[in-house]
Amino acid sequence: MGGLPEYVHVNHRDARLFVVSLLVASGVSLQHAETVALGLVQADLRGVESHGINRLPSYLARIRNGVLDPKAEPTLTQITPVVVQVDGLNGFGFPAAHLAMKTAIEMAKTLGIGMASVKHSNHFGMSAWIVQQAVDAGMMSLVFTNSSPALPAWGGKEKLLGVSPIACGAPGGEGSIPFILDMAPSVAARGKIHKAKRRGEKIPGDWALDAEGRPTNDPDKALDGGVMLPMGGPKGSGLAIMMDVFSGVLSGSAFAGGVTGPYDMSQPGDVGHFLVAIKPDLFMSMDEFKGRMTTLYHRVVSSKKMEGVERIYFPGEIELLTEKKRLAEGIPFVQAEIDALNKEAELLKVGKIGESLRLECL
Repeated sequence: MGGLPEYVHVNHRDARLFVVSLLVASGVSLQHAETVALGLVQADLRGVESHGINRLPSYLARIRNGVLDPKAEPTLTQITPVVVQVDGLNGFGFPAAHLAMKTAIEMAKTLGIGMASVKHSNHFGMSAWIVQQAVDAGMMSLVFTNSSPALPAWGGKEKLLGVSPIACGAPGGEGSIPFILDMAPSVAARGKIHKAKRRGEKIPGDWALDAEGRPTNDPDKALDGGVMLPMGGPKGSGLAIMMDVFSGVLSGSAFAGGVTGPYDMSQPGDVGHFLVAIKPDLFMSMDEFKGRMTTLYHRVVSSKKMEGVERIYFPGEIELLTEKKRLAEGIPFVQAEIDALNKEAELLKVGKIGESLRLECL
């Protein structure tokens, strides 16, 4: 196959069971373990492997090093009728964010809008899974988070700002799909560099600089003292600052370069999130809103294509197509990723992935 990697394909249900078994063996409640598994496996299904179950070794290492509390139960404080704050208490970011969005949705159902600020949290995986939670409830949403330093402020050379995703969504109408946007303010998400490192692959030369400030295609050099590059220069830098204002400054969590990353075992993450749910039929009927979304979808995907483009996609459409394919065929992993996951299984004395759970090897 000309040096192409060999993939092990794993059924999504088996992947979720594997995640749950590892987390429960590490002291996480079954309910929270299922929430984490939902977010991680949904990322793998959508083709966002940088935020999938390959994150588990770093999460489990943080538990072993005492910088992530597996037993933490997020608490909820009602601030106003439409505003709550969730304290993640240094537990997994997934259940804290899930509780925040669930509460925001309930407030929006009654009062039209719900807002939640989350403090003292951790990495919550792919933002799109929380957007999907709102879409499934028939809601529009905004999902912001801050993250550990990876980007310089525009014109600088030191890591200061997080590669913090900007995500939002809205339900679609008949004959269309939901609008789900989830993007980093950098040229590429930092997790994609970690993925390239795991798989022994090079990265595009415009993704990052090495420690000397030179463009690099080596993921090790990008991660060892290097920095990510913001998309659109000062625009990406400005968006990263926006994420820190809404997620870090507002919540009372770490900010201005103070967030600890998921691969850093020195101290708790202290990540902040900002989530909003909006009732779509505030200004018109739901049928009219969905009809307008259908019109927008078809206008976008049927617009005239530039030379060399075969198809125009709506935000989230490529991921939706990938999900359908992987639900049928399984999630692809390279052997090195399977080995790293099974090393954790051996440590925790739970069943391995990729052996009895293997579907096929291509």
